[in-house]
Amino acid sequence: MLLGTYSPRLDEKGRLILPAKYRDELAEGLVLTRGQERCIYVFSQKEFERVHEQMREAPISSRQSRDYLRVFLSGASDEVPDKQGRVTIPQNLRKYAGLDRDLAVIGVGTRAEIWDAQAWEDYLSEKESAFSETDDDAIPGII
Repeated sequence: MLLGTYSPRLDEKGRLILPAKYRDELAEGLVLTRGQERCIYVFSQKEFERVHEQMREAPISSRQSRDYLRVFLSGASDEVPDKQGRVTIPQNLRKYAGLDRDLAVIGVGTRAEIWDAQAWEDYLSEKESAFSETDDDAIPGII
């Protein structure tokens, strides 16, 4: 499970050093793709395959499904971390997420997300009050 918040930096080649706690799960390969709210989703290869299988169940007749799949999969990039745990973030994804040098990498259970550090702080500030108001209907069994 991918958990926590980390604050790595992009190097001059557009590489990120993966958090040490994520490296075992992502060592065999990972998939980077556009996430919602202008972040980058990071899936292990195995988890991406599982997510893709679920997506294949969506009806091709649904415009919303087609649109989502196009945006989600057209930005996907297979990557393998090097021996130092570095992974290159393709330029198109860096641009999509507005990544600068300072990043926030957060664990969201079955995936990680890469955010521009300031964008993450802004998002968190905006959502924390709603978080405290979440009730049992939104996430059963949590509260």
